[in-house]
Amino acid sequence: MANLKEIRTRISSVESTMQITSAMKMVSAAKLKRAQDAITQMRPFAEKFNAILTNVSANAEVEDHSLMNKSEGNNILLIALSSNRGLCGGFNSNIVKAIKKTIAQNPEKNYSVLTIGKKVNDAFKSSDIINNHELLPKQTEKIWDDLNYEKATYIVNDIIASFQKGVFDEALLIYNSFKNAAVQELKIEDFLPVTASNDNKNSNVDYLFEPDKEEILKELVPKSLKIQLYKALLDSFASEHGSRMTAMHKATDNATEMVKELTLFYNKARQAAITGEILEIVAGAEALDG
Repeated sequence: MANLKEIRTRISSVESTMQITSAMKMVSAAKLKRAQDAITQMRPFAEKFNAILTNVSANAEVEDHSLMNKSEGNNILLIALSSNRGLCGGFNSNIVKAIKKTIAQNPEKNYSVLTIGKKVNDAFKSSDIINNHELLPKQTEKIWDDLNYEKATYIVNDIIASFQKGVFDEALLIYNSFKNAAVQELKIEDFLPVTASNDNKNSNVDYLFEPDKEEILKELVPKSLKIQLYKALLDSFASEHGSRMTAMHKATDNATEMVKELTLFYNKARQAAITGEILEIVAGAEALDG
């Protein structure tokens, strides 16, 4: 049985850990509120913008648009969104698993991974698939220090330039979509080439466009990519803090239970020690009387 000093030291250590996890939970809860408001406001705009793009592209001649041409090449770019910090449950590990699963499903293809976040980069740093082309954007993890639309456009512009120069033939976006504080949904979306929906081909509604549809499409397609990435970044940011808040809440609860168990164990050990001392005193007294 551990002595009383060791038990007291362990209780103190667990209580210190509990204070840290509780503080991290409160910090993530505050950040989650702002992140949740941002993604809630962004989603309707992104959905409406996609509807406009679908309407314009449905009847326009899109075959000649460089960002909408699908090639038969085998070079695939995976754009993976993770966090720069850990202690957020399975948030980052789910992205790593999704990347490995995607690569395993089509081993004949050549994969490159563009990481936005240190954790996925660390997971694959020993391989040669991470940011392995000079045209791909660098130091993308810094975007999490001050997430905004302008920084997202810089990343998208570099990705578009790489696509147009034939660095890769297809790009997929992998990230955690925010549902609520306890639930995040892993998503893998097509990013490039942009695919136009044919849902409105048979629509009887005819809109007037100024300038013509092709000119509008040239502006809408790059902007749609920027909005898609920015929305995914906001989703991932909210998911990270939701996952961390949940993980720290569970860790705090576990630490609380551990302190209770250790305190009970300490009291039992202390009582046993006191009882032992009393028995020794009684035995000594009886020996003197005898």
